[in-house]
Amino acid sequence: MNTAMQTRQDEPEKREPILNTVDRVSELCFGLFMALTFVGAVKAVTAGENAAHKMFFAALGCNLAWGLADAVMYLVRTLADRGKRLKLALTVQREPDQAAAVRALRDALPEALGPLVEDADLERIRVRLAAATTLPPRANFVRDDFVGALGIFLLVVLGTFPVALPFLLVADVKTALIASRVLTLAMLFTAGYVLGRYSGAGEWRAGCAMTALGVLLTIAIIMLGG
Repeated sequence: MNTAMQTRQDEPEKREPILNTVDRVSELCFGLFMALTFVGAVKAVTAGENAAHKMFFAALGCNLAWGLADAVMYLVRTLADRGKRLKLALTVQREPDQAAAVRALRDALPEALGPLVEDADLERIRVRLAAATTLPPRANFVRDDFVGALGIFLLVVLGTFPVALPFLLVADVKTALIASRVLTLAMLFTAGYVLGRYSGAGEWRAGCAMTALGVLLTIAIIMLGG
């Protein structure tokens, strides 16, 4: 055994992240938009003594509820996607007509990839699926699914917590609301900046676009009485 092969065997297996950059940024932005909308709605109906604290707990409750709902929907999407892929694999494996199996694989390709994939490539995939002996009868959850759901819950709650924090630290509701909205726009810019760098769309352009979207949403909330 040569040194290169020994080195590869000694290296620990790298596990891909459960949530990629787009997932993380998207979930954070959804949480920020939800908190921004909810805080505006609560402000319209909250008054009297300890109004700022009431808004803090309302915003925090919104974050918790949104994080929980998003985590559950992540599990639903994950299982549905896995079931769809498994159904395709089982269909191809059980299809006695090789041409029909290749057509099923082609129909499942994204439209943009269709012209780039030859039937010979799909035939190789069909052969491997036909020989597979480890396909489960149905889609099931795995441990990493629940780790990913927990990650989404924590990302939404902790990532949007600064939006609610001014209502705990500042007694004046109007000042706290301004601080909350400024923090939200700053976090949206950061999220857009990261997404722009990841996608190659331009960091500053994406950051400004995400901030502009937040500004438009804030204006709409104010016009609606929030």
